[in-house]
Parts: sequence; C-alpha cells; structure tokens
Amino acid sequence: MNCYECVRLGSVSEAVAVCCLCGASVCTDHVRAETVQLRSAAHPGKVIHDRAARRLTCPVCRAAEESS
Repeated sequence: MNCYECVRLGSVSEAVAVCCLCGASVCTDHVRAETVQLRSAAHPGKVIHDRAARRLTCPVCRAAEESS
C-alpha cells in the first residue's frame, strides 16, 4: 500500500500506518504520532488505571484537530 499524501503530491512511498480518523494510509514522513492516556472503565471495588497508547493521524486530520 502506498502513502496517500505522497501519491497526492506526485510521488510514491510505502505506507507504514493508517490514520485513526479518516483511514488514509501514510508513510513515515506524513504520519503524526502522539501518546494518549486510556482510562479503564471503573467497576465497583476496582481502581481506575491510566494506560499510555499510540494515536496515529495523517497531516490533514491533525491540522483539522489543531484548528478546532
């Protein structure tokens, strides 16, 4: 699979990730990775634990999120 952003710009690069918002495939140059905290659901008598997780987005979705 090729990077959607590279193809749109007229080149070809192998995709290494998929945007979690729009599903576009992206290469290492175009992927935006961040760490987010996931919180487990609380049950009676249980402690809530935060866990770090990866969130991968394309440049278009990242820009849209930052403009909100």
